[in-house]
Amino acid sequence: MACFEIRAITAAAVVILLLTAPHAANAVTCGDVTSSVAPCMAYARSGQGSPSAGCCSGIKSLNSKAATGTDRQTVCNCLKNLAKSMTFNSGAVSGLPGKCGVSIPFAISTSTDCSKVH
Repeated sequence: MACFEIRAITAAAVVILLLTAPHAANAVTCGDVTSSVAPCMAYARSGQGSPSAGCCSGIKSLNSKAATGTDRQTVCNCLKNLAKSMTFNSGAVSGLPGKCGVSIPFAISTSTDCSKVH
């Protein structure tokens, strides 16, 4: 009887791990954010011209990866931390999503409260 209970508990644990593992594996990281927006840096600094195709591709890819509220909060916090480490044109940066045809649920700004992003 005890052997059956151990097997049932083990099976339940495996099911739980399998159900939660895909989300954990797909969670957005700051590395994802940095690599996605890296082609945007020249435009973000100067604000001149238009964002490159590579920049817009990265923005679109990042937007599709950030499927949950937690992912969007992570992206928001990563962008804020990245912004603190460089000089940039705030108008150009805040307008990037729109110029790339992407709608995001928060303003890209160092004053955005990422805990309120859903």
